[in-house]
Amino acid sequence: MKDVLAVVLAGGKGSRLEPLTRDRAKPAVPFGGIYRIIDFTLSNCLNSGVRKILVLTQYKAMSLGRHVTHGWRHLLCRELGEFIDVVPPQQRIDEQWYQGTADAVYQNIYTLEQERPEHVVILAGDHIYKMDYSKMVAFHMESGADLTIAALRVPKADATAFGVMQVDADNRIVGFEEKPAKPKTIPGDDEHCLASMGIYVFNAPFLFDQLCQDATLPESSHDFGKNIIPSIISSHRVMAFPFKDENSKQDAYWRDVGTLDAFYEANIELIGVDPLLNLYDYHWPVRTDQPNLPPPKFVFDEDTGRRGEAHDSIVAAGSIVSGGHVTRSILGPKTRVEECAEVSESILFAGVSVGKGAVVHRAIIDKNVHIPDGAEVGVDHAVDRRRGFTVTEKGVTVIPMIEGTEALFKK
Repeated sequence: MKDVLAVVLAGGKGSRLEPLTRDRAKPAVPFGGIYRIIDFTLSNCLNSGVRKILVLTQYKAMSLGRHVTHGWRHLLCRELGEFIDVVPPQQRIDEQWYQGTADAVYQNIYTLEQERPEHVVILAGDHIYKMDYSKMVAFHMESGADLTIAALRVPKADATAFGVMQVDADNRIVGFEEKPAKPKTIPGDDEHCLASMGIYVFNAPFLFDQLCQDATLPESSHDFGKNIIPSIISSHRVMAFPFKDENSKQDAYWRDVGTLDAFYEANIELIGVDPLLNLYDYHWPVRTDQPNLPPPKFVFDEDTGRRGEAHDSIVAAGSIVSGGHVTRSILGPKTRVEECAEVSESILFAGVSVGKGAVVHRAIIDKNVHIPDGAEVGVDHAVDRRRGFTVTEKGVTVIPMIEGTEALFKK
């Protein structure tokens, strides 16, 4: 992996995750109490032996850049040729935002060429999974491929959101359609399709040639899935690499947390007794920026109901449950639940405080929001909407990170 360069595409708007992405990029959205979404891709890189990483940012990238700088750069030694660099749009080639995934890499081709890699791994920074990229690179080299694409089996109903592949007996890709209306299923399995995970291993010279060629085509969307991959399948060796999970579980785990409901469900899954995503696997650790905070604390144990307790929950450092009740929830760092407050089936980001006697049910509360004493969230959706809060299709109330939240509860 010494001659492998990883490029993490982390510039997406994440519009389907609004209001959580109103002031931050999608890869910077908190997940699982203490992590950010991008931490899973970056952890995969380090655990796989990838030591040269470029993180390409674009929209609302300040918090993402700060997180990577504070939490990740110190793990690698530049004197040994190791680095994690955050690369904002430089308009070195074109005076415009990135037009597609391929264009994002093309506009930074100078930076890639300076590193002289043999192979380039293209990754998305907004998915939750554990994967050893070194196994994919080894497969790519052994198969003599020009491009290798990580492949995931997905239900046919979900395949319209992916690039769908058809492969031969040797896993060589013989057909590829980006987000087809009628996806082709796996032979012998009418219920599933073989989908691209958006993870690519390229021979570096081949990648540079294809990017330069695509950049000359005015009709191109400059996207890997829409343009580059379909154009090379018949003329070059393009292979599919079956997704191999490093999660120490029987079932492979991969989540696209691109919608509020998908994000909520993936978080709530973590509080199970034996969740599919194992955050306590020390063989494959998930790293993040860990602030210096005291341990969580639970105070008061009175028969009057003033009892600080949490059941089936994740409670991060710096949090205090002060006589409140927490069930099936995730409390981020420095959260506080006051006496007789009830928090259930909810996700509280860092710095959230829940006032005395307040009720929070099936909600996502963004950073530093204060829920006033006696207020209710997620109990009456009509009231939540009147206050300007988002209510998802599956009934999850989302309160954004805004100033003056307390005034909204008076509506």
